[in-house]
Amino acid sequence: MAEAIVPRPIESGCRIIGISHLSKTYLLGEVEVHALRGLTLDVACGEFVAIMGASGSGKSTFMNILGCLDIPTKGSYYLEDIEVGRLSRDELARIRNRRIGFVFQGFNLLSRTSAIENVELPLLYSALPGKDRHQRAMEALQKVGLGDRVHHYPNQLSGGQQQRVAIARALVNNPAIVLADEPTGNLDSRTSIEIMDIFQQLNEQGITIILVTHELDIAQFARRHITFRDGKIRADRINPNARNATEVLAEMPLGEDDEEDEA
Repeated sequence: MAEAIVPRPIESGCRIIGISHLSKTYLLGEVEVHALRGLTLDVACGEFVAIMGASGSGKSTFMNILGCLDIPTKGSYYLEDIEVGRLSRDELARIRNRRIGFVFQGFNLLSRTSAIENVELPLLYSALPGKDRHQRAMEALQKVGLGDRVHHYPNQLSGGQQQRVAIARALVNNPAIVLADEPTGNLDSRTSIEIMDIFQQLNEQGITIILVTHELDIAQFARRHITFRDGKIRADRINPNARNATEVLAEMPLGEDDEEDEA
C-alpha cells in the first residue's frame, strides 16, 4: 500500500528553519556582489510566511538557499535540525525531493504529459511501485480539487488549474515545507485568491508555507511578513489580521475555473 498523504501536525515550539548570520556573495568577474548580508531568523513549524522585497533585494537568493538549490558563503542554515551546508550533493538532492515542495510562477509542467503523470514525477526517484505512485498522485490532485482532471494535458487546463497541478506535484512526497516563488504572478485576481485558499488550507493542516511575492494584497493572506532590501531583513512582523481566502472568494464573481466546473 502507498503511504497516504496525511496532515503534518504542528508541534509546539518546533523550529523547521534556523538561519544564523547567513551571507551569500557572488563573483561577477572581479566584482563581488553581496546578495545576502548576515541574515538571522527562525521559522516555526506550521508558519505561513510571505517574503517581500524589490527586485535585487535578495529574496530569490534566499529562497534558493532554503530550497537547497544553493549554499551560503557564510553562516548556517538548519532545516529540521539538519545543517544543510554540511550535506553532500546527493544528500541535498534527497532533501529537495523528500522534504521540500516547490511551486513556481511558470508552473513548470511537461506539456506532453498528463496532470497525473506530471504529479508522479517526483516519485520516480523513490522505491514505490507504479501502482502506489499513481495512488499518491491521485490523492494529491484530489487534495487541490482536480480529481476530475487527472488525464488532462496542460494545454487543456486553465492557468489556475495548471498551478493546482504544480501544487499537487509539490505535495506528492508529503513535504515538511512548501516554497512558492511568485505562484500567482501569471494568474488573474480571482484565480490568485483560489491558489491562496489552497495554501491556507494546506497551512491549516500543518504544512509550513513560505511564499515569495511582490503583491501586497497576496501577502495579506500570510500570517508573517518578512521584507528584504539590499540583502538584509528590513522588517519582520506578524500579520494579526491575515485575510481569509475562502471568505474573500465568497464575495467575488465566479472565475474561469468555477464556470468550467459548473458546466
